[in-house]
Amino acid sequence: MNIQGIAGLGSNGAAAAGGGIPFNLAVGTHFHVVCRDKHGNVKWTEDFHNLVVTAGRNELIDKTFKGSGYTAAWYGGLVSATPTVAAGDTMSSHAGWTEVTAYDEAVRQTLTLGTVASGSANNSGSPMVFTISSDGTAVGGLFITTVSTKGGTTGTLYGAGAFTGGNKTLSDNDTLTVTATLSITAS
Repeated sequence: MNIQGIAGLGSNGAAAAGGGIPFNLAVGTHFHVVCRDKHGNVKWTEDFHNLVVTAGRNELIDKTFKGSGYTAAWYGGLVSATPTVAAGDTMSSHAGWTEVTAYDEAVRQTLTLGTVASGSANNSGSPMVFTISSDGTAVGGLFITTVSTKGGTTGTLYGAGAFTGGNKTLSDNDTLTVTATLSITAS
């Protein structure tokens, strides 16, 4: 997501709208996924970005700038093959994709972010791990939401994204180790 505008400095040196300094903000998530077979051998890796949907952008503004009831609980889930993610997607309505629930873990995996620095944070210290529970499971990407219920339709969808390398067909006991880097960049 890109946000463009003009910012300036007020009399106290704080940023003030309507000034003369142009800015451009981009909000997004970069996923790094490593798939290993049941013996721990790397089968493939994938790097891709997500689309921060309208509901996710609204959540950022509501909780950060308005200070509404905040929760730090975020979870990752798997997206079906050949997903089409749209800005209007929500957890209860996302016509271009379905959630994949064919993994051993009882709930969606917790997104535990480390220290925020330089406008980003990631979960490299505690990656999300999904253990596939059946042969032939097709996965096409990932999503981030506020509810841990696997297959649930409540909560706020932050964003979702499709693998750039195409769909992946997984086998029983393959694992997906997912590192997510959330960032806000300015130029």
